[in-house]
Amino acid sequence: MLNWALMFLLVALIAGALGFTGIAGSAAYFAKILFVIFLVFFLVSLIRGNRKT
Repeated sequence: MLNWALMFLLVALIAGALGFTGIAGSAAYFAKILFVIFLVFFLVSLIRGNRKT
């Protein structure tokens, strides 16, 4: 999931540098969404991994 977020971030940076603002905005938006989802999954896995049952 983090790989996809980084890939969309890279696409956004390249598109922004080339002047494709619509594509850059969309890619940056998807990168943010995927990064938040990654953080949620990461925190859930940390919490579930620390249980001693």
